[in-house]
Amino acid sequence: MMMVRHLHTVHALLGVLAQPTPARQTRRTLLTVDGRFPTRRTWERRLHAIPATLPAQIGCLGRALVAAIQPWATGGRAAASDSTLLRARGGVWPKKEREAGLVPHTSSATEAHGTKSGWHGWVYGWKLHLVTTVAGVWIPLAADLTAANVAANVQALTRLPELPTEGRYVLGDQHDNDPAIDAVWAQAGQMVVATRRGPYPHTDDGVEVRRILHELRARD
Repeated sequence: MMMVRHLHTVHALLGVLAQPTPARQTRRTLLTVDGRFPTRRTWERRLHAIPATLPAQIGCLGRALVAAIQPWATGGRAAASDSTLLRARGGVWPKKEREAGLVPHTSSATEAHGTKSGWHGWVYGWKLHLVTTVAGVWIPLAADLTAANVAANVQALTRLPELPTEGRYVLGDQHDNDPAIDAVWAQAGQMVVATRRGPYPHTDDGVEVRRILHELRARD
């Protein structure tokens, strides 16, 4: 509810739940015990613990939705894997001060890191790794948040256990074109279709798949 309504604090959440509407009454019933909310400190402690279990929760929800909606019933059983950079809101922790263990400001995101992207330039922050269905319905199947300098191909292997067994193809970019990824995902009965480096024309198995995707994108 906090994510959908863009609520950033427990105080804001409680304010929305206090609204006198039937929907809010239903949610108050689900979130209270004997009509009373937990203390604000309990809310904050539970919210702070969510990130550690969120990837597994997203995977569980994704598998349940795939089983219920059957998004691949009329099409190829493919998923898409990619990552994107997110800038940290706090200040940058410079490398020299990081190595010395000196935090320049309390707002600095000390768990974030810097990296350089050909699209975004230099970014200090985080990297969101995401896998979704490629179908008429877009369902998140696996997700994880790391420091910005974590390589996408290294993190890709951690998302495999969360994917539905019905999937057969995983579409990725050059970072996913890795023999180690191919080998692990092949054992699970899934094929990675990723852009390959090297001179044109490419002759790998994903050429025809990428041609179809480019045609569909051109139509949109």
